[in-house]
Amino acid sequence: MSYVIITDTSADLPREISEKYGIEAVPLSYTVDGEEYVTKPGDDEEMKRFYDLMRERKHEISTSMANGEEFAPRFESILKEGKDILYIGFSSGLSGTVESVSAALLKLSEKYPERKVYSVDTLAASAGEGLIVLLTARKREEGATIDEARDYAESIKLSVCHWFTVDDLDYLRRGGRISKAVAIIGSVLQIKPVLHVNDEGHLIAVGRAKGRKASIEKLCAKIGARGINPSEQTIMISHGDCLEDAEYAAEIIKRDYSPKEVIISYVDTTIGAHSGPGTLAIFFLGEKR
Repeated sequence: MSYVIITDTSADLPREISEKYGIEAVPLSYTVDGEEYVTKPGDDEEMKRFYDLMRERKHEISTSMANGEEFAPRFESILKEGKDILYIGFSSGLSGTVESVSAALLKLSEKYPERKVYSVDTLAASAGEGLIVLLTARKREEGATIDEARDYAESIKLSVCHWFTVDDLDYLRRGGRISKAVAIIGSVLQIKPVLHVNDEGHLIAVGRAKGRKASIEKLCAKIGARGINPSEQTIMISHGDCLEDAEYAAEIIKRDYSPKEVIISYVDTTIGAHSGPGTLAIFFLGEKR
């Protein structure tokens, strides 16, 4: 098709999937002790190093939104080739990236009025965003026009369920998600939070489980409680350098729901910097989030 689908590295798409479907990603950045690094799409080795640094607990790590103007030359080169652009971006409820990139694209659309340039704020995070991008890319493979692909992404975005848990409550405390007292008590009692992304694109805590294994099982159970025809779905799992836990979740999901496929990827630096090593997330389609 004569349009390019662009997302962010926060979409947590494995490299082989991005390459298979011709999906481009705006790289987001993170800072370690004042030195900035640019996240490489689908680079598992980089993610492993990032989480190892976090485990050392002696580095100052932060993230920043993408500056759309930095990527304008690449966007413009696509338009000059006579192709249109569909940008499917990271939740505006968690980052200013989608607004910044969309603003840069709007300027270019004014410069190239003959081209179609669309932006979709997914109000989604991690592989929840990635699932929207992947399913939209598959629609393009089936012959969907850019208008049809945009409308499809908009139509499913609030049906993508995000369910998270974390292994270390201290990272949520640092991010202001929970109080210091709750973090200390939860750690002592091995209470693990259950979180999701709401319709406004914000990450919120909605439950808890006793122990790591129970928290993972509780996430998987959400598929049966909220999923639409799980056996017909692609289900995505993202992890903060805890592959064994992700594989355990995949085993449960395959056993209980027999989905078409389960895709496992890393939680990228943008979410991982605030949720920490041991983050585990499951994404699927439901009637609502």
